[in-house]
Amino acid sequence: MNIATLKRIVALALPLTAALPAGIALGAEHRLTLNEAISLALQKNEGLVIERESLAASKASVTAASGAYDPLVELDGAWSKSTEPLNSSFTGTSPAEIGPEFKSSEAGAAVRQLLPTGGALSLRARGARETDEGLTLLSPAYRTRVGVELRQPLLRNRGTDAARLSVRVAKAGREGATASLRRALTETVASVERSYWTLVAVRLEIEVRQQAVHLAEEQLGETQTRVETGSAPRTELAQPRAELERRRGELLASREALARAENTLKLLILDGAGDALWSEQLAPVEDATVEVQPVDVPASLERALSSRPELAIADAVVKRRRAETAFARDGIWPSLDAVVSYDRFGIAGSLNPGGSPGTLPSELDGSFGKSFESLGRGDFDAARVALVLGLPIGNRAARGNAAVARHVERQSETDLVRVRKTIRAEVLDAAAALETAGQRIEAARSGREAAEIQLSAERDRYDTGLSTNFLVLTRQNDLSRARLDEISALTDYRTARTEMARATGSLIEERGINFDGTGR
Repeated sequence: MNIATLKRIVALALPLTAALPAGIALGAEHRLTLNEAISLALQKNEGLVIERESLAASKASVTAASGAYDPLVELDGAWSKSTEPLNSSFTGTSPAEIGPEFKSSEAGAAVRQLLPTGGALSLRARGARETDEGLTLLSPAYRTRVGVELRQPLLRNRGTDAARLSVRVAKAGREGATASLRRALTETVASVERSYWTLVAVRLEIEVRQQAVHLAEEQLGETQTRVETGSAPRTELAQPRAELERRRGELLASREALARAENTLKLLILDGAGDALWSEQLAPVEDATVEVQPVDVPASLERALSSRPELAIADAVVKRRRAETAFARDGIWPSLDAVVSYDRFGIAGSLNPGGSPGTLPSELDGSFGKSFESLGRGDFDAARVALVLGLPIGNRAARGNAAVARHVERQSETDLVRVRKTIRAEVLDAAAALETAGQRIEAARSGREAAEIQLSAERDRYDTGLSTNFLVLTRQNDLSRARLDEISALTDYRTARTEMARATGSLIEERGINFDGTGR
């Protein structure tokens, strides 16, 4: 091989080494790294904003569901006055006044607390001042009362109840929303990387198309020279001229593809129309060349089945359905509640002038202070232990709801199995694509080197009159296809690596993205 041939091969190989074609700049360019593109997408992508808001809403739902266990305080106060006719000779009034007047002022407070066991604890306190013109001992009388009551379900609502169901459903929703955000992050990063390498491939393709146009122009020029010197007929100009115009058409189509590729990437990384980058060209600066690495399929499968967010989403649905099934099944039981309560009472007041004659004991003579003293001594109390049974006849609604819930739960469990199978198939497909793309790189490189040598040799034969325009242009087309194949192999391998990381659920960790599930 002579020196001229070597120089020609080097000249033909140079365009492929340029990651950024200089001949396509139509305006201001923004040099963009892959990490910068990913960062912009994580900040501005609308899908991620929606998922973050969804996660925040699911966390608020957990707080709201847990609010069922917040203590409930009830305060009340009342005043009443009544004059009711009494058909009795012991009313304490004259026959002309058979309706003694009764007045009451009272206030109370109660605190109710739902327990994690499904029971409820109630604390209550009440105080009242009463005046009665009848035959009461004390008027005014001061009454006080404090008490506690515990109600605990023994059958229905013991294992679960509406409050616990709401909490479990809300927590499952939060887990699903967290996994959904992780999935959205993964898909966004994968989409950005695919779009980025597509843009790199299109820009390199334009460089190849420009070089093909340049080679056609050179061939047309040489043919024109031969026609002018009389060594070739004028009809020889038709073929290189037609090939030149065809290649220009391919270049224009590639430039249109470049605009589409840029817009696809901009949709992922830019916000509204006010972003200045919408009017600039994106110039990716990453090199498409990459080192091929072996694929560990068993380790990839294990990683995917433990890390893919789709599994967490499906598992969250299963947890929700199981909680709903448990609640529906619990409704089949009759209700049986144990009730335990204890109350203390206090009383004090003044001797009723219209009541029975006598002397009022000192421990009863006074106002609310004396009444509280009486309450504290425990002079008057009441204790109660009870069982309350509710037995629905037939209970078809509860049985039907339990059957429906169980069928829905089985659907979710089957869907979880389907997701596992799908993930396994995706990993195997991604591994096959990655291995194939790696093998294509070396094959495409060898093919491109061989095409360069063939074109150079054909040009040498043409220079000595042993070849034709048709053969030279054919070798040029072969070289263009070989270069495009190499570009495709390199960028396809990059994309296949992204897909492999996505399929195994490791993409955001490999890209150094910190996901803590906060949604912010």
